[in-house]
Amino acid sequence: PRSGQRRSPGGAREPFWRVSDELWERLAPLLQDPPRRFRHPGRPRYAPRVCLEGVLFLLYTGTRYVDLPRQLGFPSGETCRRRLHDWIRDGVWDEALELLIAELDQAGVIDWSRVLVDASIVDAKKGATRSVKAPSTARNPRPSTT
Repeated sequence: PRSGQRRSPGGAREPFWRVSDELWERLAPLLQDPPRRFRHPGRPRYAPRVCLEGVLFLLYTGTRYVDLPRQLGFPSGETCRRRLHDWIRDGVWDEALELLIAELDQAGVIDWSRVLVDASIVDAKKGATRSVKAPSTARNPRPSTT
């Protein structure tokens, strides 16, 4: 501005996908890498913090994995995708979310009246207890040979 005043009194804001040191201290024990192999350890892995920031960037911007900008210091989008799937498979992603939600709830930051459950992730089988084989749409269905 012409007045010489800064627009933001606190200075430039950190991007939303950056993980603060304080937050990383709480998440680091959950999102650790497995130990490296002794023989033939292969290429060193990217740090979990950098991969988490890459995942957060993708979620925040809605960008595709293949378009993750390496110029911002992120690993490839495929690396971030693979690491996220590892965390989900190992159950640590849910633990990290539970930890953060519990802290935010305790601080009174979450407005639970605005929570929405997305039904696209909930199985809705119309009361069926087991899967039913779909009927064939062929004119003369032949018995299966397998």
